[in-house]
Amino acid sequence: MHASTQTKPRVLVIDDIPTNCRILLESLKSDYHIDIATSGEQALATVIVNQPDLILLDIMMPGMDGYEVCSRLKQDVTLQNIPVIFLTAKNNKDDEARGFEWGVVDYIAKPFYIPIVKARIKSHLEQKKKHDLLVKLASIDPLTGIPNRRHFTNVFDVEWRRAKRGGTAISLMLVDVDYFKQYNDTYGHSAGDECLKKIAQGLYHSLKRPGDCAARIGGEEFAILLPETDALGAAIMADRIRMDIEKLNIPHSNSKGFDHATVSAGVATTTPSEKMDRQVLLNAADEMLYQAKERGRNQVIGREI
Repeated sequence: MHASTQTKPRVLVIDDIPTNCRILLESLKSDYHIDIATSGEQALATVIVNQPDLILLDIMMPGMDGYEVCSRLKQDVTLQNIPVIFLTAKNNKDDEARGFEWGVVDYIAKPFYIPIVKARIKSHLEQKKKHDLLVKLASIDPLTGIPNRRHFTNVFDVEWRRAKRGGTAISLMLVDVDYFKQYNDTYGHSAGDECLKKIAQGLYHSLKRPGDCAARIGGEEFAILLPETDALGAAIMADRIRMDIEKLNIPHSNSKGFDHATVSAGVATTTPSEKMDRQVLLNAADEMLYQAKERGRNQVIGREI
């Protein structure tokens, strides 16, 4: 029995000749979910919506040709790792070299020999699966099991540019464990690690939307990115998270004013303008976190910029 449509890899076929599209669709649809685009412009719109696992791309098309489509894909950080296989009737080494320079992973010659097409698609999808696993492992903080600073930076870049394009609000929350040095001094570093694990998992599981991102970005410091979230929504969520951490009831006898571990949070919100750099939002959240600590800790302070 074949996998369901939901679990099949998604392959996008881009070719201006309907016969070629039909041949590939009929040959591959039992193993893959196939999307069809008959122009470069249609292809780029389809890629953004459907995020295929692999692209079969004809070189010679009227208007935007395969090289231009490939160039556009490789310039977008959210799309550049999708493997692209060129479909070509040419047998020209210079064209092949040019394609590899653009970042294509392989060539398939026309007319199609379907067993070769299937073998190459399977091979490159397996390579992509391994690559994605390595990327995932490289993006996880080994102590807490939540995303690390590297992953957060990548997500922040993508969501910042999306907010610019869409004119939508984006909020950033920086969270710091209060008196963590004293915690380590009192209970030892092993207990400190366990404390961080519990707090990290508490933060991570507090997020309800797929687009939200929680990450450990430093020793006892965490960041939470909230796309399409205004200042009020971010403030409400930040205070809920602060209270959820309190409810973990992690003993901390050396915390001033409390007998359990607490966190402070700084929140900043903006709708980014075209010339605004995302560092502005990061700096604002950091300043709010500093104020939360100065004013006694275990609290949230936010601002809109």
